Amino acid sequence: MTTTSSPRIAVLYATAQGSTRDIAEFIYDNLAARGARAELHDVGHAPDLSTIDTVVIGSAIHDMDFLPEATAYLRHNLKTLQDKDVWLFSVGLGPALRGPVGRWAGRQIPRKIAAVISMVHPHDYTPFAGKYERAGVSWRARTMYRVLGGARYGDLRDWQAVREWSTRIGDALALPHAPASIVHP
Repeated sequence: MTTTSSPRIAVLYATAQGSTRDIAEFIYDNLAARGARAELHDVGHAPDLSTIDTVVIGSAIHDMDFLPEATAYLRHNLKTLQDKDVWLFSVGLGPALRGPVGRWAGRQIPRKIAAVISMVHPHDYTPFAGKYERAGVSWRARTMYRVLGGARYGDLRDWQAVREWSTRIGDALALPHAPASIVHP
């Protein structure tokens, strides 16, 4: 990391239906409000990392894996990312599951994601819940969701958890606290 008082941060995301982008925007807003020189991009339009100190990367989870564009980005930039402070997050159903089986299942890191984490060696990896709409979901998938403790459909994001995680990033970077809290749904 450079010795400037305001670190350069890239908040990158790969989204399928917008939940991951919304969470990345919130993290970006929080860090920028704390004085970071932050940029927000989808991984397909990521900036040159040579001038970036910290990289926050998020991806939706489909089929127990990051989206292909996120994995490709991480693999392609692995050498550069090894010299950066990297923070990873994912957006899926796991954190929204309830009951003993659901909570256990929600804490498990899928094998493909664990492989990416061990390759990248991020400062932290955190999963967040996203949106899960019933429309278009097969009967089998809805049944599995209910068996694992899925209690409801719709927006399952926990904005307080996102706020706490982005605050941890800002604190780790020694950013000053924002004069006002970022408001988000």
